[in-house]
Amino acid sequence: MCTEQPKLRFAIFGNIYQARKSASIQKVLSFLSEREAEVYIDREFHHFLTHDLHLDVEANGVFDDGDFEADYVISMGGDGTFLKAAARVGERGCPIMGINMGRLGFLADVGPTEIEQSLTALYRNEYKVEEHIVIMVETEGGDVLEGCPYALNDIAVLKRDNASMISIRTSIDGDHLITYQADGLIVSTPTGSTAYSLSNGGPIIAPQSGVLCLSPVAPHSLSVRPIVIPDSAVIRVSVGSRSHNFLVAIDGRSEKCSEDTVLTIRKAPYRVRIVKRPTQKYFHTLKEKMMWGADTR
Repeated sequence: MCTEQPKLRFAIFGNIYQARKSASIQKVLSFLSEREAEVYIDREFHHFLTHDLHLDVEANGVFDDGDFEADYVISMGGDGTFLKAAARVGERGCPIMGINMGRLGFLADVGPTEIEQSLTALYRNEYKVEEHIVIMVETEGGDVLEGCPYALNDIAVLKRDNASMISIRTSIDGDHLITYQADGLIVSTPTGSTAYSLSNGGPIIAPQSGVLCLSPVAPHSLSVRPIVIPDSAVIRVSVGSRSHNFLVAIDGRSEKCSEDTVLTIRKAPYRVRIVKRPTQKYFHTLKEKMMWGADTR
């Protein structure tokens, strides 16, 4: 007896700076068309495909910002594109599949040659969904952040341009931790532990570990090291700067704040759901992508 496949809705986001992804998007669209899926494409990405790459793109519609409804989201690009897609998905909880057109690809971990295999597994329910925590930042007493306050990877407090180092008074659950004298401070999730935090000496943290990491950027004192805290903690930060302002970077999206702005960073009320094939293992990915533990002698 033949079992009819479900008709699913997909929202597709993509990197508009990588022309070499054209073959992959056509492969995705062809696969979904054969299964009569409903396909909606981010307006900016759709314009890039049709006007810049001159592709004949069949879709049920285009959407702006977070104005879409879907069963699944497909992110086509690198990890940066995936982070932007995750911010747009927000609290909807749509599982996200990341197709890697970038370089490293921790989040976007489906290679161009694995597209049909991964989409077939999705239709057969032969996949798992990993839930990753999100952190958020709130402000008081100064500037109000205009962009999305949620981060899947990290939230960083940074000095501006070539300004001198800043003072970052930091408390955890109301108790003073330290006043960092540094170029900045990174608050990262386990997902973001292999990103900006790692490049500043932070530890690699396995997903679903239930912790956050605070990593100083170029601290004045070598005795100041990264610290891991429970993800239930509430982090409060105030900044002193000779330039009287500083930057807040939320998954790489930067905004300027005046030094009278106090930041509160805590776990967000939702998680990002990421589609993984059962054969994908975190530690294998770690070794493959980062050559972790490899002996290059």
